[in-house]
Amino acid sequence: MGILEIVGLAQSERRLGRILKTLVLGKSRDPRDATVFRELSLVAFFAWVGLGADGLSSSCYGPPEAFLTLGDHPYLGLFVGLGTVLTIFVIAASYSQIVELFPTGGGGYFVATKLLSPWVGMVSGCALLIDYVLTISVSIASGADAVFSFLPLEWQQYKLELAIVLVILMMVLNMRGVKESVMPLVPIFLTFLATHVFVVLYGLFTHVSQMGVLARSVQADVHETVSTLGFWGMIFLALRSYSMGAGTYTGIEAVSNGLPVLREPRVQTARLTMRYMAFSLAFIVMGLILGYLLYDVRAEPGKTLNAVLFDRATAGWGQRAAGTFVLVSLLSEAILLCVAAQTGFLGGPRVLANMSLDRWFPTRFSVLSDRLVIQNGILIMGGLSLAIMVFTKGSVRLLVVLYSINVFITFSLSQLGMVRHWWLDRGRTKGRLGKLLINGVGLVLTGFILVSMVMFKFFEGGWVTLLITGTLIVLAMLVRRHYRTVALQLHRLDELAERAESYIHQSASKEAGKSKGKPAFDPKAKTAVLLVSGFNGTGLHTLLAIMRLFGSTFKNFVFLEVGQLDVGTFKGPQEVEHLHAQVRDDLNRYVNLMNKEGFYGEAVSDIGVDTAEVITGIVPAIIKKYPGAVFFGGKLLFLNESLINRLLHNQLVFTIQKRLHRLGIPFVILPIYV
Repeated sequence: MGILEIVGLAQSERRLGRILKTLVLGKSRDPRDATVFRELSLVAFFAWVGLGADGLSSSCYGPPEAFLTLGDHPYLGLFVGLGTVLTIFVIAASYSQIVELFPTGGGGYFVATKLLSPWVGMVSGCALLIDYVLTISVSIASGADAVFSFLPLEWQQYKLELAIVLVILMMVLNMRGVKESVMPLVPIFLTFLATHVFVVLYGLFTHVSQMGVLARSVQADVHETVSTLGFWGMIFLALRSYSMGAGTYTGIEAVSNGLPVLREPRVQTARLTMRYMAFSLAFIVMGLILGYLLYDVRAEPGKTLNAVLFDRATAGWGQRAAGTFVLVSLLSEAILLCVAAQTGFLGGPRVLANMSLDRWFPTRFSVLSDRLVIQNGILIMGGLSLAIMVFTKGSVRLLVVLYSINVFITFSLSQLGMVRHWWLDRGRTKGRLGKLLINGVGLVLTGFILVSMVMFKFFEGGWVTLLITGTLIVLAMLVRRHYRTVALQLHRLDELAERAESYIHQSASKEAGKSKGKPAFDPKAKTAVLLVSGFNGTGLHTLLAIMRLFGSTFKNFVFLEVGQLDVGTFKGPQEVEHLHAQVRDDLNRYVNLMNKEGFYGEAVSDIGVDTAEVITGIVPAIIKKYPGAVFFGGKLLFLNESLINRLLHNQLVFTIQKRLHRLGIPFVILPIYV
């Protein structure tokens, strides 16, 4: 059986694998299609659903937590609610400014990196990553709890299994694509919004005549609290309640991290999305707190405060109507809590990818799948949330203790970076003082909440979150140090490129002498196909090794390069075309070098997300033109090779070698020691 027949058989096998993959994850997308960016992007409404679910779902536990903290002084909740609403708008406004300043996305990580320092940015990014993992875990576990509250008690033993299945389902949906993961959530999101807005408006309209009574009750509660706790005691209680409801604000930062998935013009779409999120969250939060006060809601065993509120609001409706409405409302809460995990799956991989581009984490986390999603990041976020879920046995009480601290590390550092930016701006930007005021107030509020959360939650288990975050920070520092060491070694390698060109020149002169013009292709001569990743020291040293080892064996040289599309390059049609142009320019330099020295040179280029797959697809055409071609690739080898080296550096050349060997095509790996 000839090589072309083997290639055909292997392609048939790959087609079968692609069919199975398509059934689960969907068809591959063509990154060169300019319309794909519009197909993948979200308009403001769908961005509100996908990124705002976390914020709205926090109204299921943020306001109740704050309200219950007040104990026997519930009417102070009115002031806590007003403070919460103010904080929502301040954080939203400050992140709108971040979006304007960093229109390519990146959120808290980019802000701290660019405006403070890369090391502070790394701390902010690590904190945000842990927060997103916990967002997934808390959301799914809370949703599972809410679902099982409607089921028989003996079914509780299957709650953890349901949570695990839900995490896996969300992972698969997100690996199919952003829009595919958001669309099924729209009916749930709208049901939640409709039922909760209705309850809030219904409560207000039916209690209009009691607003005077409410005002007097608030006044009486203030006097009573001052008389029993003192003025500063009342302030401390209100501030403690305010800080304990900090979970309300999680998710607001997701828009700035998810900018690349928004529809153009992205800044305007992001700002509109942020307004949707801020107004809807503020309305629901304040409305629920007013509902607790108007209906005199108190904690009842086995029920959430929202469940008690809905029961009392619908008490005069009749059993069937009230029961149906409460069931639909609470079910929408339960499912929306699960849906809130979407924020973690959208934001977490994006932050991880941005940090990997800066070499804080393995570079493979910035790679896109053939569905043009950050598949490795989705798998990492989902896998870690599954591990935490199993470790905590899906305990919402324990997970909530771990939750919320980290997001305020990012909030505070982001506000600090923006304050520093506007302070140093010195009038170059119109409205600088107003922007400085917004971020300054945001810094004070988020800094206070961060300090309060650490103080109140540290010994309850908050230290675990800080320990995990600290461990991740140390890991990021070690990864960065490794990449910097390798970069220095490769820089020295690149400095030897001129010597390599000189050696090639001398070797070629001995064999062929000086050549005039481009040499003609000799079909009888041997052909070497060299895989390169740019015109650099590694490529030239591999070429030099071929010349040294094989002498004048090869007269034809084909240089093959596939531009890797990742989070850094896949930002729009212009960036994709720029990548392709850069690849062509790199290859032309190789071809010109070999032509000058009397060898026939040819360039073959493409771009893609799966380099091994693209190269495997190109090979048959090369084999058809050059039947006796031998493929070569260089591989960095470390003197002390370890598992860490293999994890931090891709094994692409081995993958390609394995695929070509299965096709019966010779592939030689030449070592490059660093």
